[in-house]
Amino acid sequence: MSRIPLIDRNATTPARQQLLAPIHAAFGATPNMFRAVAHSPAALKSLWGSFGALGTGVLGSALAEQLAVAVANRNHCHYCLAAHTALGRKAGLGVDTLRLAQQGQSEDPRTQAALTFALRLVDARGQVSDEDVQDLRRAGFDDEAIVEIVAHVALNLFTNYVNIAFAVPVDFPQVALVPVAAHA
Repeated sequence: MSRIPLIDRNATTPARQQLLAPIHAAFGATPNMFRAVAHSPAALKSLWGSFGALGTGVLGSALAEQLAVAVANRNHCHYCLAAHTALGRKAGLGVDTLRLAQQGQSEDPRTQAALTFALRLVDARGQVSDEDVQDLRRAGFDDEAIVEIVAHVALNLFTNYVNIAFAVPVDFPQVALVPVAAHA
């Protein structure tokens, strides 16, 4: 059970209804995470706006979902792991690719570099080295893409924390966490 009530989009203020309408339209339902965040219209605008903005970025949906799955697994966020596994499948990723991403792994060297950096960013609380950034450049990422990787990690930390802190009920098909040792 959620630690805060989930907003019913049909029984809330007109302002919240307006904010939740495009989310409901995008998913065909209003996912519980958005219903929890809807307590703060400012936070909901920020969250949905970030998803929209990053969705038009240079990384593409497949890499974005692999990053989200890796961060969710690292943070033990069942909700985000389930949601982003479903979204990853929708983006054309196979089960094996998503399972590897949970472990911070990829068969593609470029994706591997992004996942390694993202998890290092999470584990080190942002305290990465010059070499960590250079590893991304050597893998073919330019500064725009590197900034977007950091933005995706930050967005996923926000959603992980919301779902964990408020014990938001998972409303996507469940996915088991994969135990992975932290890379400090």
